[in-house]
Amino acid sequence: MVVPTLIAIVVLAVAALAERIHARRVERVARLAFGPTGRPAAWTRIVPAARVAGIALAAWGAAALAQYDPIGGDQTPAPRASKQLLIALDVSPRMLIKDAGPDVEKVTRSSWAGTVVQGILDRLDMKETRITLVAFYTKAITVLQDTTDKNVIANMFDGLQLHVAFRGGATDLASGVNAALQVARPWARRSTTLVVISDGDSSNTLGAVNLPPAIADTIVIGVGDPSKATVVSGHSSKQETWSLKQLAARLQGYYHEGNRRHLPSEVLNKLSMISPNPGDAIGLREAALIALAIGSGLTALVGPALMLAGLRRSYVQDRKGRNADARTHRPLAAPTA
Repeated sequence: MVVPTLIAIVVLAVAALAERIHARRVERVARLAFGPTGRPAAWTRIVPAARVAGIALAAWGAAALAQYDPIGGDQTPAPRASKQLLIALDVSPRMLIKDAGPDVEKVTRSSWAGTVVQGILDRLDMKETRITLVAFYTKAITVLQDTTDKNVIANMFDGLQLHVAFRGGATDLASGVNAALQVARPWARRSTTLVVISDGDSSNTLGAVNLPPAIADTIVIGVGDPSKATVVSGHSSKQETWSLKQLAARLQGYYHEGNRRHLPSEVLNKLSMISPNPGDAIGLREAALIALAIGSGLTALVGPALMLAGLRRSYVQDRKGRNADARTHRPLAAPTA
């Protein structure tokens, strides 16, 4: 914030000086430009200030955007977080099947799940939030705990073959969910959003569950084609929608069929951990974009506005009248021989 502000101040001073010099030059030819009174339209008094402000705003916005870090943001994480995002991620080999996404060319289930989860990550206030990731396949392992780096989480969905850390076998969805709930038990009451990501193709289902007090919201995201199965190593795999819906019901949460769609905004807005919602607040990036748009708009529109309405109406009407009189009394041309 310091460097963009200094740049804006310097630009403001230079622009103000330039406007002062320009005003003196205009004053010399005022009667020629604006008529006998030597004065333009009354509204033009605000033009110098508007032009200076526009240039300064545009400079501040451009400088702020140039310095903005889209990953780190402009916030320093607090020593103690008040909110938690707990992700239970299916890392079985079937998550590498390419049958997900809205486009004709499909991507892996894991990659598309990352795209959907990114909608949550983008809404987090990382000054007050920590992210924990539990990966599960034949068992569950806590891979990351209390991280503030969204980029590390995003990499977990980008083709990283975590299944090699497990023994081969059937996916144990219940083990992954129970391990995630166990991680959340020591945390503060209603501080946590649990996100379960899987294709639902599991050897077992979650039985009776006692949610820890820390869990405020639960979202179960299903990936993989829910209607067309893909055969991998002799096993037919697709998104088991009914199984995931049962899981969401037992976790008292929301099921989202995420194979083609992002999470709806109304669901994200209801999450306890996104309240107040940083996505709705004006941060540094949004303020810079607004300043750049307003400043550029003012600078660009002042010139055309002066051309169209910079003269006093009375002077314009008098000039039109004189031009009409001149055309009316124009002498006839002499006949040619």
